[in-house]
Amino acid sequence: MYIAMIVVFVLGYLAIALEHPIHIDKAASALVTGVVCWALYAVQLSFSTDIEHQVLHHVSEIASILFFLIGAMTIVELVDAHDGFSIITDRIKTQNQVKLMWIVGLITFFLSAVLDNLTTAIVMVSLLRKLIESRQKRWLFAGVVVIAANAGGAWSPIGDVTTTMLWIGKQITAFSIIKQVFLPSLVCLIVPLVYLSFKLKGNLKRPTKEVRSHHDHFIPERDKKILFIAGIAGLLFVPVFKTVTHLPPFMGMMLSLGVIWIISERMHRDKDYELRRKLTVIGVLRKIDTASVLFFLGILLAVASLQSAGQLGDMADLLDNSIGTTEKSGIYIVSIFIGLLSSIVDNVPLVAAAMGMYPIDASGYFMQDGLFWEFLAYCAGTGGSALIIGSAAGVAVMGIEGIDFIWYMRRVSVLALMGYFAGAVVYILQHILIH
Repeated sequence: MYIAMIVVFVLGYLAIALEHPIHIDKAASALVTGVVCWALYAVQLSFSTDIEHQVLHHVSEIASILFFLIGAMTIVELVDAHDGFSIITDRIKTQNQVKLMWIVGLITFFLSAVLDNLTTAIVMVSLLRKLIESRQKRWLFAGVVVIAANAGGAWSPIGDVTTTMLWIGKQITAFSIIKQVFLPSLVCLIVPLVYLSFKLKGNLKRPTKEVRSHHDHFIPERDKKILFIAGIAGLLFVPVFKTVTHLPPFMGMMLSLGVIWIISERMHRDKDYELRRKLTVIGVLRKIDTASVLFFLGILLAVASLQSAGQLGDMADLLDNSIGTTEKSGIYIVSIFIGLLSSIVDNVPLVAAAMGMYPIDASGYFMQDGLFWEFLAYCAGTGGSALIIGSAAGVAVMGIEGIDFIWYMRRVSVLALMGYFAGAVVYILQHILIH
């Protein structure tokens, strides 16, 4: 069953990648893959009652991600329903592809460090829909958003879940990770942007601005600003709430959603029922892409099964035994490989496995803020951009924009890898010069 689980995972992965040629939605393939992998693991354990506890343990972690995603998507949709993003898009006057690419990339990079890469990707893709009419061009910009969001999240202790794990686990400290990983992460974004600057020509066409006036569906400027400020403040509040209370991020997201829900209800309390439904959370929830949420559920279940059955741990052990981590070169190779591997399987269990394999030492490469942990934070955070389902941000963007897996591989993966390796080289040189 050990091998059978790997085979099912690979076949499911291929079905997701070939979604359009085989005409099967990726959510269906992901759900079947996730459940079948767990069923095979149950057979391996001879249907032991322990399997239920393992599933529920992983489901609790997956549910926190899904609730976070649903909350963030709902807030973004509510702001969009009030045309709140026009406050930003109306200020971005340029239609030049290169200028807009740099603006979008840098905003995403710094915003993801303050929020997190998943929330930032959702917000920025929503903005792109207001700025770019062409679907193919928007996909390319969305690919840049994925690269920028993951790069921006890697150097911040609250920007990416794996960096947060290392921070909470005391493998890294906040000041050190910002100081050591900021420049490599910035280079990871700058290299693709410079390359695209020579490739992109001409201007973009903006979509026709939607007029919300039918049946008095007109949004006053005051309401736009209130919902926009409340939405952004609610998203920014999430990492603060987590830091102060140590509760999971989805709790802060649910609190923000509840408060914004109350604001929208009070704002439209005097309007007729039909219009009020369109402009409050009840109506907005109908727009949430449920298929994307189910896709997320399926792919995370599949990865969790490989983590529980031991395939991911065995791969980490094999990597350590074949390459070794007693020399700097081994540290570099192992970290880079883990980063590339995170584009295929979720980076969370990979980093969790590394944290379990290597205890924190008083000195050396595995000390707090040591070479291994900092470089691992960079590699695991940015390596997932190589494939669109290699990161939470990528999966969210894929679901929202419907980006084709093969298209992303052909048009964006090379850009992501260029930035990934460039940033890795910068980190290594930086480490050699400083230490």
